[in-house]
Amino acid sequence: MYEPIRSPSVHTPADDADFPHRSREEELDIQLAGHLAALLAVTDELGLGAAGDRIAEQVARLRGAPPARHAGLTDAAPADLHRRAHALAGRALLVAASRADTTAAILSAERMDAHTALADAAPSGQLVGAH
Repeated sequence: MYEPIRSPSVHTPADDADFPHRSREEELDIQLAGHLAALLAVTDELGLGAAGDRIAEQVARLRGAPPARHAGLTDAAPADLHRRAHALAGRALLVAASRADTTAAILSAERMDAHTALADAAPSGQLVGAH
């Protein structure tokens, strides 16, 4: 009554595909390098040279090449940049912990602490209670 299916299902695993597959560790390396590179950009914008150098070392280790560094200015308030850097360091910490990269995890945790302290000390660009 029904004609049999002649083509393979779209749900069939493509184990015989001709493209290279990445391992979970390689995917985590790519994610971690991306989070650290974003943190590096914000760190450079804040003018934190020594911290930026340490982050750049980790990005270079993960990518196999040094990252491009420039301070793309966003005209954001320093407190906002510190909050953004804190969030990026938190993401990097999660990925570093997931891949058991102690060096990157310690660096990320240190940057989170530093940006927490600096965000609290920096004046915010927003007025509280203004509507």
